[in-house]
Amino acid sequence: MGRLFVGVNMEFVRHDDKSFEWGVEKAAELGFDYVEPMVHWGRELLSEAGYFHSVSMLDDPYRVRRACERAGVKVSALSAHCPLCKPEISVEYLKQAVRFAVECGTSIVNTDEGPKPTWTTVEEDHVLMRYTLAEAAAAAEPRGIRLGLEMHQQYSRTPAGLDRIFGLVDSPAIGINFDTGNSYIAGEDPVAWLPHVKDRLIHLHAKDISVEQSDAERGKVTGTPVGCACGEGVVDWARVVEICRACPNDIVFSVECGAVDQAARSVKYLKELIGEG
Repeated sequence: MGRLFVGVNMEFVRHDDKSFEWGVEKAAELGFDYVEPMVHWGRELLSEAGYFHSVSMLDDPYRVRRACERAGVKVSALSAHCPLCKPEISVEYLKQAVRFAVECGTSIVNTDEGPKPTWTTVEEDHVLMRYTLAEAAAAAEPRGIRLGLEMHQQYSRTPAGLDRIFGLVDSPAIGINFDTGNSYIAGEDPVAWLPHVKDRLIHLHAKDISVEQSDAERGKVTGTPVGCACGEGVVDWARVVEICRACPNDIVFSVECGAVDQAARSVKYLKELIGEG
């Protein structure tokens, strides 16, 4: 059985208009043991000016490694979400994310199928996703990197749909990044779905959903960027922890919330529930 840890997706500082380094220091200050950086291709004005947390993969990966070492935290995964149905975007993006992950100090790259092209059929989309995942897995396998598939869009919103995507490519480099909030908001029960993937689970997005958001959106959307503070919404965290304790892999609960104060309450709640490792 693996161990459980608490980390945070860097989206928690999205609205603070600060740099990646500032966000890492804030995560450490709040008591998180891991961070999940978001990476992008090319150059982005706000990030370059230090007003946004995303890191360009044109930067030296040691920028991420050094910032985390200074703060005393580790990297749980890279948030490298891209549309798997659009290989002209995602193949080279994921291959670069895999290489970037090796040097910045993590073994997991998270992604999902993303918005589909407007003109393709369901069957065509799965062929396109197979191509993208096969190319990404070929880069990931020899480097010891695993790709975490997340439920977030039109095809992965159900257990059967996520299973179909997972089964497109037979590779030890492909696992599951389970998102508690996305599974719930799509209309599923996360504590019923999670045991089905526990042997494939490599990372977990700890996202809670407020009662208000549940009432307004459940069953109407395929995913949501962030949730409320863990323990303040609808997710049964005691059961999530119980299920994850039986997983064969170490699992980081990477909190996905939209504000620093929510992150502070989340880390306190989850660490009391999980304990230290």
